[in-house]
Amino acid sequence: MSETAQEFFLGVKEKTEPKNWLFTADGQPRGYIDAIGLRELWFHTGTNCNLACPFCLEGSKPGDRRLEFLSLEDVRPYMDAAVHLGVERFAFTGGEPFVNPSMLSILDYALEHKPCLVLTNGTKPLHRRLKQLAAFRNKPHRVMFRVSLDYPDAARHDAGRGQGQFELALDGLVKLQNLGFDVSVARLRSEGEDPAAVDDQFRDLFRRYGLPETVPIVSFPDFLPPYSAGNAPAITEDCMRRYTTPQQRRRFMCAYLRMVLKKNGRVRVYACTLVDDDEAFDLGDNLAEAVRTRVRLKHHRCFACFKYGASCSG
Repeated sequence: MSETAQEFFLGVKEKTEPKNWLFTADGQPRGYIDAIGLRELWFHTGTNCNLACPFCLEGSKPGDRRLEFLSLEDVRPYMDAAVHLGVERFAFTGGEPFVNPSMLSILDYALEHKPCLVLTNGTKPLHRRLKQLAAFRNKPHRVMFRVSLDYPDAARHDAGRGQGQFELALDGLVKLQNLGFDVSVARLRSEGEDPAAVDDQFRDLFRRYGLPETVPIVSFPDFLPPYSAGNAPAITEDCMRRYTTPQQRRRFMCAYLRMVLKKNGRVRVYACTLVDDDEAFDLGDNLAEAVRTRVRLKHHRCFACFKYGASCSG
């Protein structure tokens, strides 16, 4: 990190409102995470999606505008500021990023500056853009595509995403791999599962489709739809001291990333990729100030990071 970038991380900015940001319901100080730098800057391309999965943590569906499309004009100043702050990677999520009409121009600009990660369902919006994406192999930086495959069998995957979506997603994964892009898979984690056994089933699937067995697999618990209250225990400062080490706290997403999104016509910076349904995590429109803001672990999804070490970075 440059000396200029380091200056932004000197001192912590603490939000003081609302009260439940600082304290739990029984008055205990909430646990918190302070930034260690800005390794990743994520962009939410909008909650519009070609699919309407009932379990979607963003509540995405066709035509949805809870979070609006970002344009290149929206993201360019944040990318430039992030480069100044020493960012290592840009990442994009949705919705389905390739439903956003500006996605190709955004990715084209991003790859001039840093490596990128794109989360996609791998279906028709991606397939329609494969020819244009092929040109990105010649950009200064590489892009990885993470394709959602909820389960290693078609019936379970298609039960949530629609008939035929499993084959489309696998076909998208294979075509991206054949184009020479780095690929990975995001799957859903089931309660009580044997993670190694499930990953082995995915590797069997990869072999059948001619994919390398080494394709990375990132698993996620059920985060519940937006605005769900959840029933996770409150995380206090005492919890953080008692059950986590400084090294573990550095792996919380809010220690090293922020997410840019557009809501109600305004571009904002949020604390991480999982909390955009709670405006307490709106850290303003200034990226440098947002990075310096202490993040209180108020959202029920924060408990997934606390319990599982969940990370959208993979």
